[in-house]
Amino acid sequence: MSRRQEFPKLRAISGALGIALLSVCLSGVAAAGAGQPDQVPKELVGYIQNAKRLGLSDNQIRRNAISGGWDAKIVDEALVVADRAQVRPGPSQDLTVPADYRIGVGDVLQISVWKEPEASVAGVTVRADGRITIPLVKDIEVIGLTPREVETLVAEKLSRYIPAADVTVIVMQINSRKLYLVGAIRSVGAIDLRGDMTVLQAIAQAGGLTDYAKRKQIYILRNENGRQVKLPFNYDAVIRGENMEQNIKLSPNDMIVVPQ
Repeated sequence: MSRRQEFPKLRAISGALGIALLSVCLSGVAAAGAGQPDQVPKELVGYIQNAKRLGLSDNQIRRNAISGGWDAKIVDEALVVADRAQVRPGPSQDLTVPADYRIGVGDVLQISVWKEPEASVAGVTVRADGRITIPLVKDIEVIGLTPREVETLVAEKLSRYIPAADVTVIVMQINSRKLYLVGAIRSVGAIDLRGDMTVLQAIAQAGGLTDYAKRKQIYILRNENGRQVKLPFNYDAVIRGENMEQNIKLSPNDMIVVPQ
């Protein structure tokens, strides 16, 4: 039987995805049939990453790869490897989460359990009650914990089902820490507070001041112990290197007001 006959379903896959999957399957048939389930072929991981970029779901990718001749267990392991490789934070990624970051309501987490795709979650949002729901252990409270503390907690909860579970928790979206900018600024509204950010950095991220901004009369509104305080910020002085104590580190829910 020819290879074209061996893979009738592959002919239905169009464009670049079809070519990528066909190449993977043809080069990997021998490995898939050799009974080596613990080895994850790099070419299969590469196909999965490319397929995800083209918008295919994990279920579609899994079905296509299995129909192409790959062992189901190898495919499941490759899906986990591909996810971990794509989302683990690094120098080239925009989202930088400090090690001591405390998870809040609205944040989106990825929970990856090594070699256990059915226990993993690609993206789960922290609810208003501070909890998330994941397979096997159901609801767990994560608000106020660091990602590493959540890893330990999830591993403990999973221990009755998966001994010595290797858990990785990644903050995919930070939605609980916001700053607000109003007035004579080019991009009015909320921005994410990621790590340490000063007033000058926040203004720069919002596109800078407009031509009508009263640069010496900017102030920050902050809630402290139930009362609102007003902190001055002289933009012209700070950019000259003066009054640097005004260029404070911002806190969640701070509001930068730029009069005009």
